[in-house]
Amino acid sequence: INAGVFSFIVALILLMVYMCTMYGFIPGMVANGALVLNMFFTLGILSSFQAALTMSGIAGMVLALGMAVDANVLIYERTKEELRAGKGVKKALADGYSNAFSAIFDSNLTSIITGIILFNFGTGPIRGFATTLIIGILISFFTAVFMTRLVYEYFMNKDKWLNLTFSSKISKNLMANVHFDFMGGNKKWLTITGVILVICIGSLFVRGLSQSIDFTGGRNFKVQFENAVEPEQVRELISSKFGDANVSVIAIGTDKKTVRISTNYRIEDAGNDVDSQIEAYLYETLKPVLTQNITLATFIDRDNHTGGSIVSSQKVGPSIADDIKTGAIYSVVLALIAIGLYILIRFRNIAYSIGSIVALSCDTIMIIGAYSLLWGIVPFSLEIDQTFIGAILTAIGYSINDKVVIFDRVREFFGLYPKRDRKQLFNDSLNTTLARTINTSLSTLIVLLCIFILGGDSIRSFAFAMILGVVIGTLSSLFIASPIAYMMLKNKKTAEPAAEVAK
Repeated sequence: INAGVFSFIVALILLMVYMCTMYGFIPGMVANGALVLNMFFTLGILSSFQAALTMSGIAGMVLALGMAVDANVLIYERTKEELRAGKGVKKALADGYSNAFSAIFDSNLTSIITGIILFNFGTGPIRGFATTLIIGILISFFTAVFMTRLVYEYFMNKDKWLNLTFSSKISKNLMANVHFDFMGGNKKWLTITGVILVICIGSLFVRGLSQSIDFTGGRNFKVQFENAVEPEQVRELISSKFGDANVSVIAIGTDKKTVRISTNYRIEDAGNDVDSQIEAYLYETLKPVLTQNITLATFIDRDNHTGGSIVSSQKVGPSIADDIKTGAIYSVVLALIAIGLYILIRFRNIAYSIGSIVALSCDTIMIIGAYSLLWGIVPFSLEIDQTFIGAILTAIGYSINDKVVIFDRVREFFGLYPKRDRKQLFNDSLNTTLARTINTSLSTLIVLLCIFILGGDSIRSFAFAMILGVVIGTLSSLFIASPIAYMMLKNKKTAEPAAEVAK
């Protein structure tokens, strides 16, 4: 909890500095005020629910902060576009708010859809995360869209803040008037995507995944020692005695005295004394690293940790594990279908829906593939458990934000320039939203890196999945979702007069 709170404070400070650096002091501080109010309201609502402050709940709150910045970035980037079109600050800001509204609404609603699915399919920790995430998203919509606008209108009606540029020396010309030919490399991007997917799927078949007892059934033992031990040393001791059973040992905390031992040893055996036999067997196995002369009674005493003992234990039966695994698969598939249907209803064109679902499916496979490729290589746990499924769903909910913003701009440009060449129209949409895409991804990455580095061992795997989700999701918006939507629409392409193109 302490690590979580510390990561929360650091993330908040870094986000504040980031907003002032990118958009200038006054716009940055208005957005920062919305962040502080967001935090205040979220804590107030959780308090009124009498919700317990858990590690996953803090992670949900921190991530909601990162996503709250998304709305401010959208509004500011849109306002900068209106200013470049020659409008006054008052008019540019008003148009910035109104034109960014649909993208903010759609991206927040798709994130809430995944939050609801998380809440319905998840257990305790995941429900805590989903609750704080949903509350945070709803509040961020209120603070970013409504309250910040009140502040600007109050000062501008008094003829103040009329010289705002919503940029700083650093960001003034950053990604402005870029003209990348994204659609020109469609075949190349999709070929690279195909190769990565083949590698990921191949790894899943060859290496598999480091599945936790949530999915395999088994027992977890949190064991605290008197002296520092290496997890690998403990794992070798147990593996030598537990035969063919799966065994994983990870360090808990930084003092190197506490580990979590997970194993499916004798999980199929039924009987009243099986648990006691396994604890006694574990005691005999761990004797070389326990304090000498410690008794079995002391070792299994959850309250007395003298000399080394079991702090807590958990058992998941095979049938429960199968139910959890089935529920996890259903929740991911349901999230993809629900988001695809929403995009179809909102944009009224199957091309956007298919582009989104294919890209989100690729995101999911790549994240899972990365966990398959890297487990046992990176120095932290990459176990696949319910928390990981929560991270996948959250990454899906976040990833769709970029796609909604890009497709929203495509739809807008179709209305403004109905005769424009489809390739140029898509390129223009991607280029004009590029600053927003990169800024929101960077702001969320700042938050996730704080959780990953400072948030403690129990949440590190979750944060790593989310970091992969943000990076892969941003790239998939540009190089998977958009090309697929473009290729499905390009057959309807019509010629565009040169004067209209120049416009």
